[in-house]
Amino acid sequence: MYKTEPIFLQPVFQERIWGGEKLHTEFHYEIPSAHTGEAWVISAHSNGPSMIKNGPLAGKTLADAWKEQGGLFNKATSNDEEYPLLVKILDAAEDLSVQVHPNDQFAREVEGVPYGKTECWYVVSAEEGAELVLGHHAKTKEDLAQMVELGEWDQLLRKIKVKAGDFVYVPSGTIHAIGKGIVILETQQSSDITYRVYDYDRIDAEGNKRELHLERSIQVTTVPHQDASVEQTETNIGDLVEKKLVEEQYFTVYHWNLNGKALKDMTKDFLQVSVIDGQAALTIGENTFQIEKGTHFILPNGIGKYSLEGHAEFIVSHV
Repeated sequence: MYKTEPIFLQPVFQERIWGGEKLHTEFHYEIPSAHTGEAWVISAHSNGPSMIKNGPLAGKTLADAWKEQGGLFNKATSNDEEYPLLVKILDAAEDLSVQVHPNDQFAREVEGVPYGKTECWYVVSAEEGAELVLGHHAKTKEDLAQMVELGEWDQLLRKIKVKAGDFVYVPSGTIHAIGKGIVILETQQSSDITYRVYDYDRIDAEGNKRELHLERSIQVTTVPHQDASVEQTETNIGDLVEKKLVEEQYFTVYHWNLNGKALKDMTKDFLQVSVIDGQAALTIGENTFQIEKGTHFILPNGIGKYSLEGHAEFIVSHV
């Protein structure tokens, strides 16, 4: 089963107060509204599980496959943990709220869920001058609490400018926010816990401000802020340039740039693959599949060699 084919997945869309229409205009998805903020493109999370589009598991969710066909992921039968990763594309038509996520220990002890949330972002596109929040200037927890209480956001928040092709690693405990005009592909732990620190005093369609989670935000924030250092390496495989963006505890993420043909060996438990530009042919054994921008799939365990041919860019990840 799936020894010679990828597991293609259907995105799940999430409407957000800050969302827009770029998931339609840039990726040609049929989105539910003009405020579509997120496409959960590889997800086994209960808040938005991806549906499998092909093969014997068509119509089932990725969570079903993980549970019932663990061999596809080289998962030990004794492993009863939930699927570990989640991949999203986010369209920030407006600034996202300033937020922070807990680590595994806090998530388990306080929220009763298996995973905290460390994440990373690949900037797919960004408008001129776009910026995001990454970190803060508080020296102590007391400083942090006081600046939050007084609403000293300009002094507290650390902002950086970004452009297409930039990569940002966001460990749990990092205060952050994606800014207006940015589309990112996010690879993260499979968690949906967000503590909101600041939301620009926005009101929703019913005229209500969104809930803030200040006490827990301060509890889980790393103080003082530390910039995560990531070591990036490049490898050429035929006509494919493989750039390792980050390799750490929860995931390894790559950017692949294909201009021609490449033959690769499947050596990981499974690979998550998102096509972020162009088109290509993927061949496994006797079978060839056409893939293009907006296609998302998993290469399952044990497929052996596979080839890619075309002109395309990918974000690829594994545990």
